[in-house]
Amino acid sequence: MDNILVVGAILLVLMLVLLASGVWIAMTLAICGWVGQAFFVQTQPGKNLFSAFWESNASWELAALPLFIWMGEILFRTKLSEEMFEGLRPWLNRVPGRLMHTTILGCGIFGSVSGSSAATCATISKVALPELIKRGYDEKIAIGSLATAGTLGILIPPSITMVVYAVAADASIIRIFLAGFLPGFLLMALFSGYIMWWSLAHPHKVPAADPPTRFLQKIRLSGNLIPCAALIIFIVWVLIAGWATATECAAYGVVGALGLAAWSRSLTWQNFREGLMGTTRTSCMIMFILAGAAFLTKTMAFTGIPRALAEWVTAMQLSPYALIAALTVVYLVLGTALDGISMIVLTSAVVLPMIQKAGFNLVWFGIFIVLLVEIAEVTPPVGFNLFVLQNMTGKDSNTIAKAAIPFFACLVVCIALITVFPAIVTWLPDLVMGPER
Repeated sequence: MDNILVVGAILLVLMLVLLASGVWIAMTLAICGWVGQAFFVQTQPGKNLFSAFWESNASWELAALPLFIWMGEILFRTKLSEEMFEGLRPWLNRVPGRLMHTTILGCGIFGSVSGSSAATCATISKVALPELIKRGYDEKIAIGSLATAGTLGILIPPSITMVVYAVAADASIIRIFLAGFLPGFLLMALFSGYIMWWSLAHPHKVPAADPPTRFLQKIRLSGNLIPCAALIIFIVWVLIAGWATATECAAYGVVGALGLAAWSRSLTWQNFREGLMGTTRTSCMIMFILAGAAFLTKTMAFTGIPRALAEWVTAMQLSPYALIAALTVVYLVLGTALDGISMIVLTSAVVLPMIQKAGFNLVWFGIFIVLLVEIAEVTPPVGFNLFVLQNMTGKDSNTIAKAAIPFFACLVVCIALITVFPAIVTWLPDLVMGPER
């Protein structure tokens, strides 16, 4: 047990040293995985490296990622995103924070379509960040809100992470999907609430309000929202109706965005080419990191570090709420080196019996884990959304992590609220499907 934790500490220190020295993120993950397999377990790191790289990217579900990113590039490089902000401007003019709330609304809506934290963060960042900076909004708050609000992609259904947990826990996928809605809305309210408070506390950092707009003028300006809103509603509709998978919806989104850009006469060969190149760069960056993380995950499985941490918690014989507190710490530690799906898969066999024995609802615990995975997405050194924004803004991941700290606190508050008031999670599935027996 002690030897396993020492190995984990060595790999973590190695990762921090490599990241601090400027080594590519994906290469850092792969190097740590290689060192772990070559020196601490009896296995073939070369063979596992190639299999991890292939398995992590040869996925039909992952095909949605570059398509959604391309959709965001199209909206960004044509005047559609600018028209969308013009349509929202009069309605948010008197709300503290004004257009800053578009990052939260956009991530919430798009997250319900993509089911991916990375796709949500990349797409909404591409559309919203340039517009907010151009209009004079504080860049630090914009980046921090995008880093954390992007995680709504795995909390608001449909979510691949929820599906993996449902399979691991032998729980109802539909129940877990339904359980994610109210916590998702609660988290959006917390994010927007912080933006309102910050805006009132720092009025000099928020652009001045526009002159009052008449209601009929607001309606006329809202016509700018129709193209993008219609596209998003269509994608959500075909997904909920079961007419298309998330990947097929992403393809519809690209075709729809291209059609709208052509209809508005803002699509040119130049921005079409630039959109493709931007999509390629962002997608390759994300997939390369996914591949490195998959290889490190194999190493973690071989060394037994996640299982050792879970068994260590079991041996402590904690009370129910102390158990939840300990598991929170364990998952936050694992989140510094693993992606969310790997965290669930590698620990479920040990953790789920503990949770059932302590009397917790497995559906509730699924949402609890998803929120912890969201925190892992913005936790250095392997916070995935930090890497996405680092690539898109050119800023250091630690700078982005600091900007996300207030919104990180909102995630912690949300976890505390669902722990104290579990009905926030269980009320909707019980209402729709009846109490669980």
